[in-house]
Amino acid sequence: MSKLDAIDRSILRVLQQDGRISNADLAAKVGLSPSACSRRVDILEKSGTIAGYHARIAHKALDYKIMVIVHISLSGQFAKTLAEFEAAVKLCPNVLVCYLMSGEYDYILRVAARDLEDYERIHRDWLSALPHVVKINSSFSLREIIDRPNVGI
Repeated sequence: MSKLDAIDRSILRVLQQDGRISNADLAAKVGLSPSACSRRVDILEKSGTIAGYHARIAHKALDYKIMVIVHISLSGQFAKTLAEFEAAVKLCPNVLVCYLMSGEYDYILRVAARDLEDYERIHRDWLSALPHVVKINSSFSLREIIDRPNVGI
């Protein structure tokens, strides 16, 4: 972030709010010519500062009504153990987010399920089958307060 100048930050702020904005409109908002703006966006993309563009789809629209926070403990924290778990958890389509943690649990997952029966299936067929898992603790979200996709710039 320290290598970004004020114009880069302005571009990022606008794109966070509207990732589908045209280059001409983006250029006008940040005070650049369209060609200069396009070059800067290209640099931000190639450097990995802009990690991608996507549509944010409401989980409930796809009938995923339950969000579960899952705490996972493994049998150890050897590099091979972590790598095997991480490779396997990436294959579970219902796992939306996975974090390697410090503290009591090794990983925290955010899992989407259609209902309790669906989560039971995910728990049985996916989570319990993940390598090196010795403990699974599931907490069910009552309601979402905030799901901020953007960071402050």
